Amino acid sequence: MLTTTESESHVKFDFAGRRAIVTGASRGIGRAIADALGAAGAQVDVFDLGEPERPGEFRHNFVRLDIADAKAVESAVAGLAGAPSLLVNNAGITRDRSIVKMSDSDWATVLTVNLTGAFNMIRAVAPLMTARGYGRIVNITSINGLRGKFGQANYASAKAGLIGLTKTAAREFGKKGVTVNAVAPGMVMTEMARALPAEIIGKAENEAALAHLATPEDIANGVLFLLSDAAQCVTGEVLRVDSGQYI
Repeated sequence: MLTTTESESHVKFDFAGRRAIVTGASRGIGRAIADALGAAGAQVDVFDLGEPERPGEFRHNFVRLDIADAKAVESAVAGLAGAPSLLVNNAGITRDRSIVKMSDSDWATVLTVNLTGAFNMIRAVAPLMTARGYGRIVNITSINGLRGKFGQANYASAKAGLIGLTKTAAREFGKKGVTVNAVAPGMVMTEMARALPAEIIGKAENEAALAHLATPEDIANGVLFLLSDAAQCVTGEVLRVDSGQYI
């Protein structure tokens, strides 16, 4: 299942014959996950509202979808060419404000997309996975769902809720051959992150135990491990890929 060579240090995964859904994968972390899965042989369906970046390099089936719409999610999953055996819930948004300045809309929108959207996806695909006796689900949470973050009451709450959803789904579907895990990034050096003020990046670097912050590809590597049969006995876990920011 896994091979390495002296000339190339990256772990190699084989997902030939697997169908994967990755939400929020038109750019950033989700795009890196989708591309890594595609390179490893999976057929990838991307569910997103935004147009893909670098469309000429986009090799996946793109489905424009609001994952907060439960009926639309059910319809989109039913309309795929084949039943998915892999799901990565990556889609998420932020509406950062301190608690006293946060509007009802800021709170509700982030919870709906980041948490309810993942619930909608799991509820739609789980029957297909359990019917076949095989499935892998990975939810992208955040270290801020573990520790909290000033100005992110909505985001941190949604990501903490996603951890609870991960553990509950792991218990409900484990006996039926489906593992459910989460990956918790810290600061990830996406193109958007690189455009942040230097002091914000510097703060994350100072928190980190390692000398460099994670890239989208680092997150993808952790996700692919949890999706692979190398992690067949791992479920209900939260894998931090954060260069040691949390510790």
